[in-house]
Amino acid sequence: MIELEAQDLGIGYAGKRLVEKLNFTVHSGDYLCILGENGSGKTTLMKTILGLKAPICGSLEFGEGLKASEIGYLPQQADLQRDFPASVEEVVRSGCLGRMKLRPFYSRAEKALADERMKELGITALRRRCYRDLSGGQQQRVLLARAMVATTRMLLLDEPVTGLDPEVTKELYRDIEMLNKDQGITVITISHDVEEALKYATHVLYIGGRLFFGARDEYLRHIGGEAAREPENAAEGGHAE
Repeated sequence: MIELEAQDLGIGYAGKRLVEKLNFTVHSGDYLCILGENGSGKTTLMKTILGLKAPICGSLEFGEGLKASEIGYLPQQADLQRDFPASVEEVVRSGCLGRMKLRPFYSRAEKALADERMKELGITALRRRCYRDLSGGQQQRVLLARAMVATTRMLLLDEPVTGLDPEVTKELYRDIEMLNKDQGITVITISHDVEEALKYATHVLYIGGRLFFGARDEYLRHIGGEAAREPENAAEGGHAE
């Protein structure tokens, strides 16, 4: 089932056009890795998917029943966000806010869902801890749990392992893989950690120079292993969609 489809999509901000003629399709259960140089438009594309920015041209359509407000989103963290003075439980439950509208209190089912997500990511013991007192890896797990509370269909992850040590990075990637393979959640992620990210991706979208969209193995055949580790070279080896 198609979850997301872009046709001749153009994206940008403040009158600046970053990418044109983006064509890609995301099916239920896909794991799409978005690669490209700094400033190529990866985060802008994610914000366009979320409805935070309007397309400049072309179309971006969701699959049946999916709305931008129902997508789980783990953004890049700013220093101010890392110092957020709330409990882990409060942060995770806040993933429900998008569907609560004017309702002031969490339902029993929403609280139970937050509990289940914390359990799945091994952070139940942290539920009463203040978010700002956690390590970087613990904070990312909390934000991932929050994003999981927001959706059962699609997760958008913007540089989810930035600043984490190698072992914590591997653990977080394994958590994301579990959500994708075991729960069937569609994952769209931006990553500079190309070699690690490609271990789990089913598809690759490269933005910058000539565009590429296709299966991971196709990307590796077109671009080659060395270029896959150095995405700035990918524009010369990919194919336009």
